[in-house]
Amino acid sequence: MQQLLQQLRTGDISVHNIPAPQVRKGCLLIQTRKSLVSTGTERMLAQFGHAGLLQRAWQQPEKVRQVLDKVRADGLVPAWKAVQGKMQEVLPLGYCNAGTVLAVGQEVTGFQVGSRVVSNGPHAEIVCVHQNLAALIPDQVPDEDAVFTVPASIGLQSIRLLNPSLGETIVVIGLGLVGLLTAQLLIRNGCQVIGLELNEAKLHLARTLGITCIHPDHTSASDFIQDLTGGHGADGVIVATSSRSHAVLAQAARLSRKRGRIILAGTAGMHLSRPDFYEKELSFQVSCSYGPGRYDLHYEQHGTDYPLPFVRWTANRNFQTILKILSQGTLQVKPLLSHIFSLSDHPQAYASLNNPDTIAVLFDYPQQIETNTIVRMPHVSTRPAKGSAGIIGAGQFVKGNLLPLLKNIPVRGIASAAGISAAMLADKYNIPIRTTDYRHLLADPDIQLICIATRHHLHASLTGEALQAGKHVYVEKPLVLTRQEYDTLVSIRNQAGTQGLLLHVGFNRRFSEHVIRMKALLGGARMHLSISINAGSINAGSWVNDPETGGGRILGEACHFIDLAICLTGSLVTRICSQLSSNEEASVMLRHANGSATVIQYITGGHKAYSKERMEAHSLGRTLVLDNFRTLTGYGFPHFSKYSSAQDKGHAAQFAGLARLVREGGQPLISAEELFNGALATLSIAESWQSASWIDLP
Repeated sequence: MQQLLQQLRTGDISVHNIPAPQVRKGCLLIQTRKSLVSTGTERMLAQFGHAGLLQRAWQQPEKVRQVLDKVRADGLVPAWKAVQGKMQEVLPLGYCNAGTVLAVGQEVTGFQVGSRVVSNGPHAEIVCVHQNLAALIPDQVPDEDAVFTVPASIGLQSIRLLNPSLGETIVVIGLGLVGLLTAQLLIRNGCQVIGLELNEAKLHLARTLGITCIHPDHTSASDFIQDLTGGHGADGVIVATSSRSHAVLAQAARLSRKRGRIILAGTAGMHLSRPDFYEKELSFQVSCSYGPGRYDLHYEQHGTDYPLPFVRWTANRNFQTILKILSQGTLQVKPLLSHIFSLSDHPQAYASLNNPDTIAVLFDYPQQIETNTIVRMPHVSTRPAKGSAGIIGAGQFVKGNLLPLLKNIPVRGIASAAGISAAMLADKYNIPIRTTDYRHLLADPDIQLICIATRHHLHASLTGEALQAGKHVYVEKPLVLTRQEYDTLVSIRNQAGTQGLLLHVGFNRRFSEHVIRMKALLGGARMHLSISINAGSINAGSWVNDPETGGGRILGEACHFIDLAICLTGSLVTRICSQLSSNEEASVMLRHANGSATVIQYITGGHKAYSKERMEAHSLGRTLVLDNFRTLTGYGFPHFSKYSSAQDKGHAAQFAGLARLVREGGQPLISAEELFNGALATLSIAESWQSASWIDLP
């Protein structure tokens, strides 16, 4: 299928042939009929994409601070690699889509194949959208009207926050797409509306729609509104501009009455003047997209709705409201449409955004399209090579570590759920097969190794499927999230058909030169280990913190350090005790079979400039201190005092060893006994905390 993407590094926008997505649980698979180009958001993205690095840094100072923090913690090279990896990404464009349902995912209700729906899907021939971000289109609403639902919902949400009453005077600053839709909805709500706009064509159009409007350079907006309101000022102001100027909100404050309300629905500079707001006791609020539920993991991805008695208007209910208004014919959208293009004519479509008179542009899609979930590139050699690999997942780890370091294993295919990331990486690394259905890789007789780097909840099931398909498996940590997954995987591993297959979990740290030297210096003696991880906080809405998808950071990341303890002590974990302060922080104590003891402190509240990972090993009157995998310092060792290097977390050595094993065979890099002992110990962290006791491991 065809999809429109923007390259972040260059800003170039182009159509790409990518495998069609599959319908997922809680989602709809939709064949697009029309999609709307957002003149504000997409013009801004196009301009930002073509800006130089200094301009981008100036526009996003918070990103610069994040990079500087990473430089201080990890060094210049890892920070530079992280920035370069981010710049290699592509951005799907568009979020206003109307089409026909091709398939309905599990647990989806209220939709059926053939239904016409509107969604926030991108500019693509086929989109997979979560059910709470899609709504049924009434029969009397054509597709070219329905695509205006999303921007109209943005305006509607700003109105709901403003909470205007019948007869109030409301100013709308900026009469672009969102501004014109918002002004019409306010008039329908019984408000007296005044629009402010600098573009004469938009002013003329607004007047034809019944909106009272002025050009602030020709008429004093303050005098006009003071005269209109008897000297009081506007009851409310909705800012619908696409601007970085701080003057916009200052103007909104001047136009407001005492205790007026200001809502920012677009973009504007946020340096507020205290006197402007203090003297009038003004209220100011930023409107978030289409309404409650937007950017909420549980609402968007798990289909969990907010109860109507407590949250009357959600994003989806706002969609439904706009569609109902469109069906009644009281919201005029056809006059806003400037051009209709095919997807292949996207250069002309985006060029038209440079015309300040342009308000809305549509893409029209053919009725007959390719729906293949696998794309084989004829220009890339598909001759199978010994030890070929297939990769399931195409996220940051695959992009930044796995593919760059998997040098001696030819990659034959790559799969990702949406297809975009798989297609982009396949193009970069000349991978002949890209797909949204991983089963194509399991069925390919020329693929011997399956590399799994998906979200955590898929690791165990995909590992089991790959082993049963007769493939060697490399799987990113964690191996399992539940006891049931553990038992199932142990059972599969014990089957005769999987005994000769390699199973490796991506515990890269044990392959670091620093850890190899530590193990050699300690010599297998009984020891006490202290490992502290200054992990830093992540967004509370991240999938990693979702119990179903990521399992939380303790399950997802602490397993690294349990494996490290098993490696350095040379001994399995026999007992574990833990104290959890949240699903992001824990103190864990381990007892090993040889009498060694390990304490792991996984914290998120430390300072960003402090080392992210620090480890101390004490044994036989000697001490080793490893700081952030950059410096190893010894105390009490006759022939060793210090070893320093660029940060080395063992990724390169791990993948070199993996490639050698796939080609030549031999003993696994980590024994199955250690892998499953580490997995069981990690699962026991929560069990120990819940029972407030030590847990014995078999």
